[in-house]
Amino acid sequence: MFEAQSQTELEEIMKGNVEFRQLYYRHKELDQKVLNAELGVLPVDETTLSQMKREKLAAKDRLTQMYDHMQKH
Repeated sequence: MFEAQSQTELEEIMKGNVEFRQLYYRHKELDQKVLNAELGVLPVDETTLSQMKREKLAAKDRLTQMYDHMQKH
């Protein structure tokens, strides 16, 4: 996520916005957990996996909204 942005740009955004930073790291954590669950490394049931995917998507949507809003101002 945010592959088009430089690491420096993301670091600046995260320095200035605690909510963005927390949500960004939560998304990364969920991304890794979902990947591990899909690979069979992290044993979770389908309900938990679906819940993690929904939370990850919600975090991504919110991050995108926040980023777009910051770029307009």
